[in-house]
Amino acid sequence: MPLLNRGREAREMEFESIRHGEEFAPVYESPVKGHSGIFEACANPRCQSGWLHLWRSRSAPVFERGWNCSPACTEERMRVAVRREMEGCSTGSSAYRHRLPLGLLMMEQRWITAAQLKQALEAQRAAGTGRIGDFLVRQQGIGEELVTRALSLQWNCPVLPVGFHDPAALSSLMPRLFVDAFGALPLRVAAGRLLYLGYEEKLDAVLALALERMSGLRVENGLVRGSEFRPAHERMLQAAFPPIELVEAASEPALVRVLARAIERVRPLESRLVRVHDCLWLRMWTKAQSGPIAELSSVVDVIATIVE
Repeated sequence: MPLLNRGREAREMEFESIRHGEEFAPVYESPVKGHSGIFEACANPRCQSGWLHLWRSRSAPVFERGWNCSPACTEERMRVAVRREMEGCSTGSSAYRHRLPLGLLMMEQRWITAAQLKQALEAQRAAGTGRIGDFLVRQQGIGEELVTRALSLQWNCPVLPVGFHDPAALSSLMPRLFVDAFGALPLRVAAGRLLYLGYEEKLDAVLALALERMSGLRVENGLVRGSEFRPAHERMLQAAFPPIELVEAASEPALVRVLARAIERVRPLESRLVRVHDCLWLRMWTKAQSGPIAELSSVVDVIATIVE
């Protein structure tokens, strides 16, 4: 019993540090490298009966590296995690309007003339839509590679090659919804530690941070030449992705209950929650994994939002 008491006191201290903002989120390691739950104690610091649940498996369900002894404890830990994400995460990426306009940047580099920029802007206004870079390429004969280089200077990021892109090998890294909605393209994982994530026009720092926290990989954002990005992105969207459940809740408490019930239903060996813009992403792993890219059959995703 003294050992149980000491464990509970330590968990109480961790819980209080999270509640008061001293620790925004746990330091994540690569998920699900095997979990021994023979003598696991409940990860809910306010649990008073975890050791009594002798009939419940000690290996699942696990949420953010901690075993939950009961549905009530799962819901309590989910409540803390949802509050952490709702209060602590940014909902927007770097503002595009604060960056030097692409045309002016290209003029500064002497890649285009003032007359070429003026004509491209007039064509853009006449069309009522479209990107200035596309008009410079189509109407002014500017090379696409120069436009991509200018965008990389604008965003202070590298230009990434598509190379030997394998959509099927990367599709388990994140939901198809994010690939489509945010215009993101997972390109490759280097040395099992670094994920290269490509975009055609602008970066998404929020998505990159969410992927780092979810996967344990370091994410390097970069731009891809449009003529290479578009077909590669289309191939990526046609790949098989993990199953996903979309959830809309009327309130934060309702959202907590839905996410907690999902964990109790799937009973994962590990699960994590991160915020991506205006939604919460819950990922659950049902099998142990040895590397940063999980098998499709071992991953279940839930994307949840609050609709007022």
